Amino acid sequence: MKIEILGTGCPSCLKLEKNAKDAVKSLGVDAEILKVSDMTDIMNYGVTRTPALVVDGVVKSSGKVLKADEILDFIN
Repeated sequence: MKIEILGTGCPSCLKLEKNAKDAVKSLGVDAEILKVSDMTDIMNYGVTRTPALVVDGVVKSSGKVLKADEILDFIN
């Protein structure tokens, strides 16, 4: 599984990244978590508001910081 956190490094983006790591750890799944900060790459996903969560190439959320339990629904 590939999870991408789209954002420029703001506190909200960092929090979403932490929450994604917590969700993956709690499930014990094998996942690669990547941080995407290049605006061109972010815009290629059609995302205009960050942070955004992408799971296996599909945008699951943008413009808000999901809690770890909300992320579980997308990766479970």
